[in-house]
Amino acid sequence: MVRLPLAAAMPKRYLLQKPAVQKSSIPYEKELNSEQLQVVTAPDGPILVLAGPGSGKTRTLTYRVAYLIEQGVDPNQILLVTFTVKAAREMLGRVERLLKYHPEALWGGTFHHIGNLLLRQHAEKVHRTPSFGILDEEDAKDLIQSCVSDFKIPSAETRYPQTNVLESILSLSINTCRSLEQVVTERYSQFSEFLPFIERVSKAYQARKQKGNLMDYDDLLFLWLTLLREDKEIRQRYSEQFRYLLVDEYQDTNRLQFELIRQMGQPNGNILAVGDDAQAIYAFRGAEVKNLLEFPEVFSGTTIYRLETNYRSTPEILRLANASIRFNTHQFPKELKSVRETGPLPAVVPLVSSKQQAAFVAQRALELREEGIPLEEIAVLFRARFQAAELELELAKRNIPYIVRGGVRFFEQAHIKDVLAYLRILANPQDELAWERALRLQEGIGPAYAHRIWTALSTAANPVEEAIQGSAGDSLPSRAKPAWKRFCQTLRELTGRSIANRPAEMILAILHSGYEARLQTHFEDSRDRREDLEQLVNLAANYRRVDRFIEDITLREPFKGESIRGWEEPDELLVLSTIHQAKGLEWRALFLIGLVEGQLPHPKSIQDPDALEEERRLFYVAITRTKRELYLTYPMTRYSYQRGEIMLRPSVFLQELPEDLCELWRVGEQSAHSSY
Repeated sequence: MVRLPLAAAMPKRYLLQKPAVQKSSIPYEKELNSEQLQVVTAPDGPILVLAGPGSGKTRTLTYRVAYLIEQGVDPNQILLVTFTVKAAREMLGRVERLLKYHPEALWGGTFHHIGNLLLRQHAEKVHRTPSFGILDEEDAKDLIQSCVSDFKIPSAETRYPQTNVLESILSLSINTCRSLEQVVTERYSQFSEFLPFIERVSKAYQARKQKGNLMDYDDLLFLWLTLLREDKEIRQRYSEQFRYLLVDEYQDTNRLQFELIRQMGQPNGNILAVGDDAQAIYAFRGAEVKNLLEFPEVFSGTTIYRLETNYRSTPEILRLANASIRFNTHQFPKELKSVRETGPLPAVVPLVSSKQQAAFVAQRALELREEGIPLEEIAVLFRARFQAAELELELAKRNIPYIVRGGVRFFEQAHIKDVLAYLRILANPQDELAWERALRLQEGIGPAYAHRIWTALSTAANPVEEAIQGSAGDSLPSRAKPAWKRFCQTLRELTGRSIANRPAEMILAILHSGYEARLQTHFEDSRDRREDLEQLVNLAANYRRVDRFIEDITLREPFKGESIRGWEEPDELLVLSTIHQAKGLEWRALFLIGLVEGQLPHPKSIQDPDALEEERRLFYVAITRTKRELYLTYPMTRYSYQRGEIMLRPSVFLQELPEDLCELWRVGEQSAHSSY
């Protein structure tokens, strides 16, 4: 929250500090385009601002706040809601610079920060005291685990959802305003038989929080909404105080946030929501695009404004984006217009395989750098993490430094390292870290027992053979012995003649020995992680020795770039990112890889029209991240260790594009004159 933390409790105090109404010192007509100016100077009433990418929505919001204050609105009567603390700080800082003084009574911050401040004033009404503690995500998981422990689940039962999955289920239920039964049925059907258990955990968790005078992040919103719904006096107090409510990134709101906005916006109705239905891509987090699409129906008398002037991309990029998003049925139509000079046509690049795709991206990135675009101004985007695995290996071979934005590199992900721990043991039987990691994956074997087992094994001439004999686990408690026996059996299978030194077969054996089931119970995104492991199998299929496979995927860092001619900036890094992580960012050149059916769009969206529209919005968000250069690549074949060579179809989103908006590149040709 970017404001004085205690001032929110004393709104009347600031009525004495309202600046005198004076002639505007801000030249709005000069500093805003006509679209922005209309929004900034709009009359009272509900307003929906459809802000296309690169259209200056942050500028518009900050000028609107400054305009209201200059018109005599008390800053204490303005509430600006953002999705990040960084955004709040940026906007309120801009307001201060515009006004040339600090409007300290202005309310601005995230939903959670605002909920925190309001609940401190009325804690007793939600069965807390004003000094209540706030649980971060890790604290919340610890408390949920404590509740689970109270139910004394049999140690042999490993199919129950683990703590982090339980936390996701409970959180999604609250944020989407749906019952636990609905959430489990729709998103976590593998746990349907455990619904009574999940409901008991939820009830115990809520009771423990109340008893401990605690709230988690979801409580800050849910109990805030409870206050507004159940206490008419409080609802009236805040609806009268906040005459103007401004909400950023409205397309990303979930049902709970929508209900808060509706309650806070009554009865005056001065709600200004800024968003873009074409950039609504977070349904998996519980965001509902219908909150924006139905805004005019919910808030009668809504005036709709459009920000369609784009300051980021060339006309060629925007024509492509406009042509793609037109295929969505549920939307507010917009036509992005560029103010920039013309640029090259986007390139569509079909490639033989994902390996050739990786080679093309790496080579073209180096060429762009030679042409004057630094690596940090180049991004490679993808729908899912597994799509970048081949590229990461290629970048390593060429010594091209890169960074994975908002996450860890492919081979550093927990589930990849889990599976590789088994192979590391076989490649180097003295690898203490690999042994202890693999052992901790077994039910009932914690860090202490894992270390004890390794200590017993480490004195043996061949720790693997010693482990297969099973005696190192004699001191384990009875609840851990079944898992230990399965571990020994897995090692026995991995060293057997049928799959020894066949890394792909070995990884499949590890998955089938119990790790695949562990994915479902321990990770909320288990399907995505399963795809990662399938890609790991495909990469391993090229090797006939475990040690060589481990060496190649380990010798990938550090990347210093000394071998690249003319390298000057040691911190210059090529950016790799999922499309979801790239929203709100921009680069001078961009590669969007893996544009095939079954990858983008995701296969589960094919039979769901709403999901397919969100996938198209993902495509739209991706291509509008670039200022000038755009390369849309797809492999025509994919190798699967279990299914062999698979022919791939280009994404429907490529097939929809008009032929004259793209240029077809053939790898190996000097130039491309064909249109796509």
